[in-house]
Amino acid sequence: MDLQISVFLLFVLFTAGHSLSCYECSGLAGSCANKKVKTCPRGFSKCMSSTAVTQVGEISAKVKTRDCAVDDCSSGSMNLGIIKRSSVCCNTDRCNVQDAPDPSIDSNGKKCYFCDGKNCSNTVSCSGSEDHCITATASYGEQSLVVKGCASKSICDTTTSADDVQSASCCSGNLCNSAQSVTQRANSANSVTQSFLFLCCSLLFFILLH
Repeated sequence: MDLQISVFLLFVLFTAGHSLSCYECSGLAGSCANKKVKTCPRGFSKCMSSTAVTQVGEISAKVKTRDCAVDDCSSGSMNLGIIKRSSVCCNTDRCNVQDAPDPSIDSNGKKCYFCDGKNCSNTVSCSGSEDHCITATASYGEQSLVVKGCASKSICDTTTSADDVQSASCCSGNLCNSAQSVTQRANSANSVTQSFLFLCCSLLFFILLH
């Protein structure tokens, strides 16, 4: 009996002290290169791979990332008009060995409103598992921005608040995230576009990783 208790206590101590390890890397265009193994800090119990595609006019960029993720990380995709992102989450050591797939381009028939930095009356076709419309408000310093688009239900179910995100909500009806004009603090159309791009990228990381 004493031996069984000792073995049990050793097992509990071992599992309690075990920290998840994930691959960490970031790469443009091709596969995530130069990956290394990272021991995840407390509160990060999953591994994540993501692929983000940004399209602004004729300019396109793709970023692939792998890292540790918070407890409620969920696989899915999101489309905010100029930015599309897919993510895959898992919970075993170094399980994020593969890149996340490119965001789907095949329309699933659903449409949502999205914002282009000046207004939110534009519509975007959802694809893949994106069966919900999302609306969120992000604030950075003195700037505030509303973002809208498509999202997978799994992403909506795990969306949590972050310091710079005041609200995030999802709905399931077609074009249910109603159009709404957005007032920007900017001196030119170029600065509006740059701010919009920066805030959208930051918001995606907050929603998918926090």
